[in-house]
Amino acid sequence: MSKYLLKEVKTSAEERIWLHTHHSIYKEYPNWVCPIDDDILKVFDPKRNEKFCEGDARRWYVIDSDSNTSVGRIAAFYNRTMAALEEQPTGGCGFFESIDNQEVANMLFDTAREWLASQGMEAMDGPINFGSRDAWWGLLVDGYEYQPLYTNPYHPPYYKALFENYGFQIYFNQNSYVWRVENGVLSEIALEKAHRVLSNPDYKIKDVSATDLSVAAENLRTIYNKAWALFSGVKEMTSEEAQKLMRTLRPIIDPNLIYFAYHNNEPIGFFVMVPDLNRIIGRFNGRFGLIEKLRLMWELKVRKSCDRVFGIIFGITPEFQGKGIESAIMTYIHDTYVLTGRSSYKSFEFAWIGDFNPVMNRMIERYVCATRHKMHTTYRYLFDRTKEFKRCPRLGFRPREEREKMAATNAVQQTTNE
Repeated sequence: MSKYLLKEVKTSAEERIWLHTHHSIYKEYPNWVCPIDDDILKVFDPKRNEKFCEGDARRWYVIDSDSNTSVGRIAAFYNRTMAALEEQPTGGCGFFESIDNQEVANMLFDTAREWLASQGMEAMDGPINFGSRDAWWGLLVDGYEYQPLYTNPYHPPYYKALFENYGFQIYFNQNSYVWRVENGVLSEIALEKAHRVLSNPDYKIKDVSATDLSVAAENLRTIYNKAWALFSGVKEMTSEEAQKLMRTLRPIIDPNLIYFAYHNNEPIGFFVMVPDLNRIIGRFNGRFGLIEKLRLMWELKVRKSCDRVFGIIFGITPEFQGKGIESAIMTYIHDTYVLTGRSSYKSFEFAWIGDFNPVMNRMIERYVCATRHKMHTTYRYLFDRTKEFKRCPRLGFRPREEREKMAATNAVQQTTNE
């Protein structure tokens, strides 16, 4: 008889056990940064997570009966709109933590799979977030020696074996790149492209201080929808979502870190960067009350102790990719901000560049001249083990008409099954 006991989170006390499972697991990993408790809790709050409108989530943890301590946890979730965009209805599992024990991991994976199957799902991705892709997405498989970015996952190396031994297969990889200020000179080809753009009066590079945040949000939405909305599994960004993003970032925004590129006054590219909060919040031990908020503002705004920048979202519209816009933005940042001595940052990091988008990876490597130093993997597990597994299409592209037709077909099938 197993000494491990699985429990579902149903009470506030059980939620605290689930939430704090990671403390004992990561005590031997100095690069791990304890996340803010509320950043995780709000994912599972229907009042704060709109994904619950068309979906649901469950959480479980495993107790070692010998020590009466939690040795693993997981969450499973689905959103019918997002699930219907895939070839088969696909849910997700995430916030996985476990001791180095395949039995514990399998108990958690089995439970997540069985619950998702009961909700009509035919596959699960993991470890992912019950929300946007910019947080808690993917399993760290390379770059354990580096501190993670804010809301980017950090995992022990043995997690990779736990997932793959269970049967998860790589759906896609997400690369993270670093651009170090001391090595910030662009390559000759990048500089040539950048100067060609910057000398052309049809192009303009501006930081967000030159415009209103609400205008910046709308410009970001325009570029985002052109650059990403045709990718499989990605929905268009609404005006409300763009405005919400800017409102969320407002307290920590450094106006020197948000840049837009324009062609004939039309927005064609952006780099939205913020100071990386993980440089500061690790000492908070998950708490984020008034005292911690004041300490954070003091460190960010007064002491300016954060030395790393987190590129949370960036993109170039397809028709301007490869023309040097990205090089022009980085050259503009380097010449007007870094070289002038106004910057206290030592490195700029760009996360979440999927391997299904080779154009973006080449752009970051060749024209931004950043170096890949971390990689996360998004795995997929098909419930029907006889079905052929397919990786995310290399370009991640699927015509909108095809995606909408597939979503409608899956929705009809779901209704029929119910």
